[in-house]
Amino acid sequence: MAGSNNAAPVIIKRKKIVAGEGHHGGAWKVAYADFVTAMMAFFLLMWLLGATTEKQRKGVADYFNPTVTVSTSGGGEGVLGGDAPMPEQTGHTSGTGVAGGRVLGDGPESDGARLKEVKAEIDRLLTAFGGESMTMQRALRHVVTRVTDEGVVLEIHDLPDAPLFQSEGALATPVLHTITDAMAEALGITQAQIAVNGHVRAYPVVLVDNPVWTLSAARAETVRQLLQDGGLAPGRVQRVVGHADRRPVTADPMAARNNRIEVVLLREDR
Repeated sequence: MAGSNNAAPVIIKRKKIVAGEGHHGGAWKVAYADFVTAMMAFFLLMWLLGATTEKQRKGVADYFNPTVTVSTSGGGEGVLGGDAPMPEQTGHTSGTGVAGGRVLGDGPESDGARLKEVKAEIDRLLTAFGGESMTMQRALRHVVTRVTDEGVVLEIHDLPDAPLFQSEGALATPVLHTITDAMAEALGITQAQIAVNGHVRAYPVVLVDNPVWTLSAARAETVRQLLQDGGLAPGRVQRVVGHADRRPVTADPMAARNNRIEVVLLREDR
């Protein structure tokens, strides 16, 4: 018995073995993949913000935003941020007109507000077109929109490096075809009557045969035909007029900027 009591106790250690020691599951891989994806999206967004212009970003934003923003300016805001060349002609008068097939109000406030809505919607559409391609964006540099006593004016003008017509004539350049196609589609938002006004720069007075009258009228007629080819209903055109060089928009009447066409959405009483 004594010998039995002096025997050392036997201690059994049980070691817990975890299968796959060092492996913590796959949840961290999913989280890491989400993190990498988010970082890629972030850096892509930063690159796009740096590589695009404000006008392009606005075009993309307008594409995803169906809400029409109403302009609060009576004029002087171009489709791509240009300035109205003749601010003294902008303003509102009482009367009625047609926008979107509806008759405008009797007072100047309702009339002017409706014209601003039409202008804002046209600006939105043309800006959205500009976001579709670099060609369209460059073409819309020629376009300025404003509200005047006559109605909503969509002006197309020459740029120093990009004329609208070939060789001092009435044959349209490709850029004018691009503009009128987009403009004809944008004009579909309203059934208002339309006037097309042609203007040209002044020529030297020493010319025996000064072409300003015939040239301005011929260019206005060319734009009317291009708009019709683009889908504008022929019956909407109320008049096509050539104003020669009588209404320059620059201090230099011979500047190329005076070569322009005005497509006017008329008030009903015009």
